[in-house]
Amino acid sequence: MVKKLIKKPSRDQAEAAVKTLLSWAGDDVAREGLKDTPKRVVNAYNDWFSGYDHDPEAVLKKTFSETEGYDEIIMLRDIRIESHCEHHIAPFIGSAHVAYLPNKRVVGISKLARVTNIFAKRLQVQEKLTAQIAGCIQKVLKPRGVAVVIEAQHECMTTRGINAPGISMVTSQLLGKFRTDSSTRREFYSMINQG
Repeated sequence: MVKKLIKKPSRDQAEAAVKTLLSWAGDDVAREGLKDTPKRVVNAYNDWFSGYDHDPEAVLKKTFSETEGYDEIIMLRDIRIESHCEHHIAPFIGSAHVAYLPNKRVVGISKLARVTNIFAKRLQVQEKLTAQIAGCIQKVLKPRGVAVVIEAQHECMTTRGINAPGISMVTSQLLGKFRTDSSTRREFYSMINQG
């Protein structure tokens, strides 16, 4: 994965930008309650968008072959997703179900959650997030198949615009046997619904 180098503004420039937005919203940035808000917002951005600082492919590099020939579905269900839409920088929150069919080697299960989190901690659209997780796992592990389903509520839709709370968006990306073999696909969806 080639990382495009982007020259980041300084922390002072970032805090000044937050002050500008607070003033634009109509508030007094000098008042007590907002005095440290620019610093807190920049700290929050460091956390919310920390995925840019990590290489998801590197996370999957260490694999194991001592599996006694195990070749069935490996799945993590209900991985919590906290991301931000790239259109409004509003959060979308939900869960991901990530599975693969190993091809002689497996990866530590925490790595699937880490890869999911790295991509989620970037500005996203849910469709792209789903495809990135599946594509990364397929590229690095070269399994016989990958399946990713994400279900999330988007605050850009529930708290603004049409103000429609309670609506979830569901996306899926199926690769390899999950796409071509209907019984494998059914087994995957059945495993999701067992919870």
